[in-house]
Amino acid sequence: MIEGKRQKQVAAVLEKELNDIFQRLGLSMIDGGMISISTVKITPDLFDARIYLSFYKINDSQKTLKHIQEKAWEIKRELTTRVRHQLRSMPQLNFYIDDTLDYVDKMEQLFKEIKKEEKK
Repeated sequence: MIEGKRQKQVAAVLEKELNDIFQRLGLSMIDGGMISISTVKITPDLFDARIYLSFYKINDSQKTLKHIQEKAWEIKRELTTRVRHQLRSMPQLNFYIDDTLDYVDKMEQLFKEIKKEEKK
């Protein structure tokens, strides 16, 4: 489904502000690993926001995701105060693990194995 102009605008505002909030709350660096917001997707009715988080050098990503979900209320409160003049209502924040980097690594390993087999 194609994202509308308003969806893209709201997603960009939320992504920018969420990055700042994660820095301020100390959520961008956990257990020696790094967390970044890879994308923000908004539903057409602007009531739900899907925030995809990318984890780098974090051992237990599910545990870290749960920790962030526990702080979701605090994140939403901070976000609401920052964007209250730009949005009529604050979307519901849903956090997900962005596994595209894992997928890319897996594909690269498969291509390396194929090249090794071709050389033999």
